[in-house]
Amino acid sequence: MSSRTVNKIWTGIFYIVAIFIVVLLGFLVFEILKRGWGFWDLSFLTGKSSNVEAGGGIGYQLFNSFYMLVITLIISVPLGLGAGIYLAEYAKPGKFLNFIRLCIDTMASLPSIVVGLFGLLVFVTATGWGYTIIGGALAITILNLPSLARVSESAILDVPVSVKEASLGVGATRWQTIVKIILPTAMPQIVTGIILAAGRIFGEAAALIYTAGLMTPVLNIQADLSNPVNPFNIFRPAETLAVHIWKLNSEGIVPDAQAIATKSAAVLIIMVLIFNLLARLFSTLLQKHFEGSKPKKKKPQAAV
Repeated sequence: MSSRTVNKIWTGIFYIVAIFIVVLLGFLVFEILKRGWGFWDLSFLTGKSSNVEAGGGIGYQLFNSFYMLVITLIISVPLGLGAGIYLAEYAKPGKFLNFIRLCIDTMASLPSIVVGLFGLLVFVTATGWGYTIIGGALAITILNLPSLARVSESAILDVPVSVKEASLGVGATRWQTIVKIILPTAMPQIVTGIILAAGRIFGEAAALIYTAGLMTPVLNIQADLSNPVNPFNIFRPAETLAVHIWKLNSEGIVPDAQAIATKSAAVLIIMVLIFNLLARLFSTLLQKHFEGSKPKKKKPQAAV
């Protein structure tokens, strides 16, 4: 069998695998949206959930999910990016660097339920905070740090060495080279890592059950920020949408628990898709901004 034939066979196999993955993903999304049809109802998206009566909404859970996303990204992105910069630019090869990589790999393999129990011991019990948004955000940060650090490191290492040397050669400092040259070039890959981390924030339930709690107090935007009923108080319990879905399917006693759970799952899918599309758009615009405008091609002049 010739090498050309082998190449065609394996190319066809890879195409089949890719098509199968796309079809499977499309089927899952279609089934979830079909079962949760009617999820766009405004009264459902903004209404309050009920533990005993039918017709509850997911307004609080939807807000908690987005607020948890913002708080977690504020904590995890600088830490993950800083770790990636250190590993790629400052860390010297040796036993200490190998130990750091071992720690990162170990953290990446931790089950979310273990992180949730750790958060329960540290962020809930030891600190005396109880179930809080900040406790849940810190637990999710522990889960996301390894992937963010590795993606950032890989993106920075992929920047050509010649680009770094050219920047240093014209008199730029190492920090100026990182900020002005390396990070803008690596930004698309870093944004991809942030998107993956954000998807985990939206869909995580096990770690948040033990840290952010299973309920949300009746919120009042006019209350003082230190008040537990203020929506932006990070020291209040917050049931996210993923936790709400788990709760409905495991111990929901309302008559329409299954319907609310399927609609909530459809909303969660739409949230993840919209966030991914917006993040990709932002990444593309950011890359164009850093690359600058491309020079226009001159039209060839006609011969006289």
